[in-house]
Parts: sequence; C-alpha cells; structure tokens
Amino acid sequence: MPYLSRIRINPLRAESRKLLASPRAMHAAVQGGLPGLPEQERTLWRLDPDNPHRPLLFVLTTDKPDWTHLVEQAGWPGADGEHYAIRDYAPLLQQLAPGRSFAFRLTANPVQNTNRPDKLTARQQQRIEGGDTRSFRLGHRTAAAQLNWFLTRTARWGFDIPTAPHLDTTHDTNNAPPRDIRITTRRRLSFGKGLTTTKEAHVVMNSVTFEGRLRITDPALLTERLLTGIGPTKAYGCGLLTLAPLTERA
Repeated sequence: MPYLSRIRINPLRAESRKLLASPRAMHAAVQGGLPGLPEQERTLWRLDPDNPHRPLLFVLTTDKPDWTHLVEQAGWPGADGEHYAIRDYAPLLQQLAPGRSFAFRLTANPVQNTNRPDKLTARQQQRIEGGDTRSFRLGHRTAAAQLNWFLTRTARWGFDIPTAPHLDTTHDTNNAPPRDIRITTRRRLSFGKGLTTTKEAHVVMNSVTFEGRLRITDPALLTERLLTGIGPTKAYGCGLLTLAPLTERA
C-alpha cells in the first residue's frame, strides 16, 4: 500500500543545510525512514522550496515510514504543530478516471539519448575511440527543449495538457494554442555520487519543476507513473508527480 508523506524542513539547522545542498545526502535520509531494506523499497521524493524558510519534503513510499529521525535532525523537534504527515495514497488512485482534470507538479530531469553529441567531452571521445557503441544520455539545457521533452511524452504517461485558459494567442506565430503548463524552477546540479571525489564519481543533472493542469486519458498508465516516477535520477529528487484538486491550485 503506497503512502505519500510531507515533512517540514528547518533550513537553519546544520544537518538541514547538508541535506538541502546534496541530493545524495537527502536520498540517504529518506531511505533512513523506511522499515524495510533499501533495495526492497521503492521510493520517490521531491523537495518543494516554495517558501525558502519552510521547505517541504514530499516522499512516496511502498510501506508506511517513520520520519522521527528527520524531525530530530532537520526539523523543529520541540516545537508545536504537525512536523510531518503521512497519507494513504490509495484514495487518490481510486479517483483517477478518463477525462478528469487535476493540478499537478513534477520535478524531473529531461534527457535525450544520442549517438553523437555536438561537443564531445574527453571521456565521451575516449568511449567512442574504445569502440563503445552505446548512446549517450544528455540533459536538455534550454527551457524550450525541456518543455518539449515533457509535452511530447504525456500520451505515454496517461494524460494530456489542456489549452491554457484566458491567454492571449494573437502573437503565437506557430498557430498552436499555449498549454496550461509552466516551468517554475530550473537548476543545474553537480554533486558527489559517493565517498570519492573523482570527476567520474560526480552526478551532473538538470532539475526542472513543471506545474500546470493535466487531463487523464489512461488511468492505468497514469497510476503507473504516479507510483514509479517519470524520467531518470529518481534517487536524487526527480520523478515524483503529484496531483491536487483544481480548487486547491494556487
């Protein structure tokens, strides 16, 4: 049974700053709240820094977690109020039906696979010269390419993006109505993958947050994406798609 959690993070604490600065460290903290073995748990997480003074961590887990350690290390353990909330995810999944609309948020790492990058790095050149025929996974760097990555994949994820309401299309040279989606955050991240500090042990990724309105076309496909995530680098805070009733949309 899946559970969706929301945890309040105190950005002024030393441990919090460590977690907020490193997706690898945050991933380890998330795994620490799960009762099962890490390799047996399927987790997705996302950090929402809408309010930088009160960032929120959202986590989707297979089993019911316990976030006491996160509150003690990176929250307000002695303060009043709800430090974290855990909700059964099944009621939301039961509401999914063709044609129904929801507000959504997704932080993802838009990528493309190519056999010939425009500009080869030294390591990529080395791979080609060594006879490696595997394609290269490269991140989309422009907002236009990142948005196109999202919009061209929605059918396989079980939804589409409706036309944005109340928008002026008179200057749209492509004669395509604007969709009800926007990019709210774009970040290029580079951090260590493990204990070593070699360049090969670093992860470089483009984290992009999309928000808008979706309309369900295939509930089964959408359920799969909600539970398993979208795109690569899920361990580092990408892939968690969340839905909300449109009446709650900011």
